[in-house]
Amino acid sequence: MSEFSRIIQLRWSDLDPNFHIRHSVYYDWGAFVRVEFLNEYGLTSHVMQELKFGPILFREECVFRREIRSGDAIEMNLQLSRSKKDFSRWSIQHQIAKEDGTLCAVLTVDGAWMDVVRRKLASPPEKVCEVFERMPKGEGFEWL
Repeated sequence: MSEFSRIIQLRWSDLDPNFHIRHSVYYDWGAFVRVEFLNEYGLTSHVMQELKFGPILFREECVFRREIRSGDAIEMNLQLSRSKKDFSRWSIQHQIAKEDGTLCAVLTVDGAWMDVVRRKLASPPEKVCEVFERMPKGEGFEWL
């Protein structure tokens, strides 16, 4: 797959007192896009419950480059930037851009998969690997 992205709908509640997007909203958008990707490829919350596996985040960082204000049309993508070959640990990068292509922010998350019964990190089931294999790879992607 070459790209996965979603149009982001701005809400009044996303604004801060300066009338631009609150910093924490970017993290919510990232979670939304990641869940949209997993759902689209069949790794729904129901399937994860059945598999007794779920994703966890170790780090989440956003670099803000341009202001986003009410009325701006926004799109956010998703790209795998690094991963172990078994997808047990990974980094995903999101680029948030205006419709004219202006890059507004780059959000990066580092995560892994947890066996929710044992409450320990573990290599994920085959279904997880199949879905992550389909995730677009970012420029400079590297295997760990």
